[in-house]
Order: sequence, then C-alpha cells, then structure tokens
Amino acid sequence: MSIMGRISFSCLFPASWHFSLSSQVLPRLLIPSIRQLLFISLVVCLIGLLYLLLVAGKGHVSWITKENHFHRHLARVTDIDATDTTNPNLNYGLVVDCGSSGSRVFVYCWPRHNGNPHELLDIRQMRDQNRKPVVMKIKPGISELAKTPEKASDYIYPLLSFAAQHIPKHKHQETPLYVLCTAGMRILPENQQEALLEDLRTDIPVHFNFLFSDSHVEVISGKQEGVYAWIGINFVLGRFDHVHNDGEAVVEVHVPGGDQQEMLLRKRTTGVLDMGGVSTQIAYEVPKTVSFASPQQEEIAKNLLAEFNLGCDVHRTEHVYRVYVSTFLGYGGNAARQRYEENLIRNTAARNRLLDQHIGETVESPLLDPCLPTDLQDEIGPPTQHLYLRGTGDFDQCRQILQPFLNRTNDTQTSLNGVYQPAIDYSNSQFYGFSEFYYCMEDVLRMGGDYNASKYAKAAKSYCATQWKILRERFESGLYASHADLHRLKYQCFKSAWMYEVLHTGFSFPTNYKNLKTALLVYDKEVQWTLGAILYRTRFLPLRDIQQESLKGAHSHWRHSFSFVNNHYLFLACFFIVLLSIILYLRRLRRIHRRTAQRCTPSSVPWLEEGLASPTILINL
Repeated sequence: MSIMGRISFSCLFPASWHFSLSSQVLPRLLIPSIRQLLFISLVVCLIGLLYLLLVAGKGHVSWITKENHFHRHLARVTDIDATDTTNPNLNYGLVVDCGSSGSRVFVYCWPRHNGNPHELLDIRQMRDQNRKPVVMKIKPGISELAKTPEKASDYIYPLLSFAAQHIPKHKHQETPLYVLCTAGMRILPENQQEALLEDLRTDIPVHFNFLFSDSHVEVISGKQEGVYAWIGINFVLGRFDHVHNDGEAVVEVHVPGGDQQEMLLRKRTTGVLDMGGVSTQIAYEVPKTVSFASPQQEEIAKNLLAEFNLGCDVHRTEHVYRVYVSTFLGYGGNAARQRYEENLIRNTAARNRLLDQHIGETVESPLLDPCLPTDLQDEIGPPTQHLYLRGTGDFDQCRQILQPFLNRTNDTQTSLNGVYQPAIDYSNSQFYGFSEFYYCMEDVLRMGGDYNASKYAKAAKSYCATQWKILRERFESGLYASHADLHRLKYQCFKSAWMYEVLHTGFSFPTNYKNLKTALLVYDKEVQWTLGAILYRTRFLPLRDIQQESLKGAHSHWRHSFSFVNNHYLFLACFFIVLLSIILYLRRLRRIHRRTAQRCTPSSVPWLEEGLASPTILINL
C-alpha cells in the first residue's frame, strides 16, 4: 500500500474519537536503526541466557530434588503393599539370622539399579499377598546342634524352602543368600562353629539354586551386627540420600582414608542406642578424624571403629563412613538388676555378720530398697540366702546407688566399664533409642518419643514414690500399655533409674540434650540388622547393571535430562523465532519507507515543517 500525507484513525463506537499522524514521523517511531536493532537483540539474547541458566537450571535441580524426595516418601508409604513378583525388573535377596533362641529368614527385594553410582539400591522387605512381611522363624537356635553338626542343613531347610516358594523360580540363581550367625554361635568353640558352617556350605547348594558361596555363611561379631543395625536404621530414615532439602541437618565429614584436607558436607546420620535384657549397645558416626590419648587407646579404638564404603564405586567417597560401635554385656536392664541384687545379698550378709544383725532375713525386718516402688515387698536370692525387700521408692537415691555399677573411670573419652568412646558433637547429632529405652518411657510412664531428661526424671520420681497398691489398681484399670505386666511394674523404678544413669553418666549425654527419640518402630516398621547386612553385602551389585546397560543407561539419562529442560528450550526457540520475525518485518517496513520517501515531492516537507493541512487517508473502525 502507498502512504501519502497523514494517516488518520477514527472510531465512532463505543465513543467517537479521531487521531492522525504524519507519515514522515511514523517511521521514526516504528522503525529503529540497524544499531538499535542489534542492541535490542543483544539485550534480549542476554536475558534469554540468564533465564536459561538461572530459572531453567534452578527449576531442573529443584524438580529432581522434589521428585526424588517424593519417590522416597512414596516408597515408605507403598512399602506396605504386596510385592509384585511378576515384575521382571525386581531382584531378590535372602538373609538368615541364626540367633541364640531361634533362626529367622528375611526376604528382601529391590528394583533394578538406575545406573547412577551416587545412589544405593532401594532395598525393601518383601510382602506377601496379604501385605505381611515374608519372614519365618524356627526354634531353637542353631547352636543347640553343636554336638550334631550334620543336622544343620536339615535344620535350616524349612526356612529356605519357605523363602524359595515366595521368589519366582527363574530368579533363584541370581538371588543372593546369606546365612549369618550371632550371639548363640559366638559362645561355641571354634571347631564346633566350623563344623556347623561346613555342613551348611556343603548341603545348601545341593538343594537350592540360590546365588551362594562359602563366604556367604559366617559367624559375625557384635561389632558387625551393630554396624548392620546402624546401616539399616539410617537407610530407612533416608540418611544415605545425599540430596539436601531445605531445613535438613548436615554435618561436615573428614572422609576416612582420604586426604586430611578433604571435607565433605552431607546429611547428618542418626546414632543408635539399644538396651536389651542382657546388653546395651551404642553406635554412631564419627565424622571427624579422632585423636587418641595413648597408643594403647588407639589400639583399643581400632576394634571399636568401623570404616566402610556403602557405594558401588570404591573411588567415590560420598558413601564412606566411620562408625563407632560398642556392646556392653551385663549392662542390659535385666542383667543390671541381677548384678544389683547379687550385690545386695552379698553386702547385707557381710553387714549382718559384722554387726550381728538380721536385716532382710524375715518379712518383719526387710531390707529397704530405694529402687522398688513404695511399700512393694519382694524376695530375692537362692533358698539358702533368701533376702526380703521393701521398697522406699526414692528415685534419686536409687540413681546414686547404681552409679558404681557403671564402672566408669577417670580416663578421658571413656564410657561404661572404662571403654573408649569418641567425642560426640551433642550440638549437631541425633540418636534413636530402642528396646528398654522405649519401654522405660512408654510402657508405664506413657511418654515415649522425644526424650526430655527433666520431664522423664520427674515422671519416674513420681512413679517410684507411688504406693504399690495404687500402682496395682492403675494396672488393673488398664491405664498402662497393653503389653505391660506386673514384672514391668515391679522393676520400672529400677530400670528408669538405670536407663537415666547409663545415658547421662555412662555415655555422658548432657541432661539438656534434645535430639534423642525413643521408638519401637521406624516408619511403622521394625528395622532388623539384616536389612543393613544385605545393603552392605550387595553394595557392588549395581556395577552389574551399570556394566550391562551402560549405553542404555547413558541414553536413558540423556532423555531423562532432556525431558526436564526441553520445555525451556522450546520456549526460548519460539521466543527467538518471534523476535526474528519482528526484526524482519521492521526491516521490510524500512525498505517500504525508503521507496515511499523517494516517491514523495519536495513540497511535502514544508507541510511538515509549517504544520499545514495535508491530504488524509481515513481509516474508519
């Protein structure tokens, strides 16, 4: 179209208006110069690059983080669903726990590894069609066969047969089987241990086609068992997933075996406290390089510190851990009470002989025991040394009496029985307390969960001071936990004081420590040390998947990465296409303007300068 004179715009609806513009002024407003175009294009390109780097990149990372966090959370929720045995990408593993009182088989499963060497296998406990964990237990313990070791394979056959029925037959030959024996086997002579293990090594491959070798059968130490328990609990809590979310606690780690200057910032792991009937155990990560007071202490520490790599690549340090584990036999709740009673009998008999008294020999003259509830009458000892007790329910006095039973020394960095214990950063640590730590707080006091020393001591003191007959009435009214019995009521005062002293005097936890959580379950599941065992022992299995499908994994990763950013690239491509179209259109307008200017007469210039009326082109809207 040719443009002459002025261009006018007018509109009669919804209101009347009129606007005119000289054709000589229009190009100056709409058609920039080449320099202006280049400058605008450069600015737009820079803005686009900043958008790609900041917005798209941040969105990519945050999307991955949120997706991983979501899938971790979803895995915990769906972990109670029945295992889909028709899934061809599902792998399986077996762990037989040969304990002192019996043996149990645990069946685990996990999807094929995604090929990322930074991530661990996602191992879960297998569940049957009724959504129950695939577990079977038999009694007695395998150590009972010490004199007939040839029956060991017959003893374990029902467990393996049970597991074989739940695992698809075509998966048997690639399913690892581990038979790990604990406390009951440890106390046997080495020759008897070996005879039992040899029968298992010989006969299991004859009857079952699992992935099994001689090294898969062994008696593990208390240290190994503690490490496996620590691994299992931290794995379930997601502490080995090193993608940090906002608000999650982190810790600075000196990587074991690496350069002294090598530091790593990763998720803070959880320490474990476990008090059973016979023993007490503590396990926690030691993130910093430790120093020793003497060569003797260093030698002892080597037996208590475990350094290991949970990752499939030995050259990567992100999953290298240094964990302290120590087990204290005789420091469990029942064993401590037994030691306490033996001491009462011995000391009372000696005092009676020395002072010619008869304290505790009859019901009428009982020995006063501050560790029993008020007015509770009890009798202890063998028939020849019967000792009658009557409780006074003094929690603080009971604590003082129990302190010598901890066998603390004046040496630095020591705990129960004078055993070496590396320093704990109480300002940046977290612990879970299991078994008696939970029972003491929950069964009677009804305050399981987050531990608060002052509230706990107050509740325990109140319980101890309560008359025994009132406690019995509360028990019969169902005010305590359903599994609490009279034995728990009788010795709750003692165990409360013992737990308090073990924690604060033995392990030196400050009374204002806020990061201890007592629990029976983790995410509503009982976490066994066998989970940590199979996670550690199958840590190199991802290499098989990585090697077999390295190219496929690389392409999959490329497609996965592209799927995150292709929307951003598509947006930028469209943006630049539109920009280019605008530039081309403006250049075309510029050429049209030049041709129009050449056709115009010189007289049109005075009109522009003098503001005279000019021919108009009306465009009615």
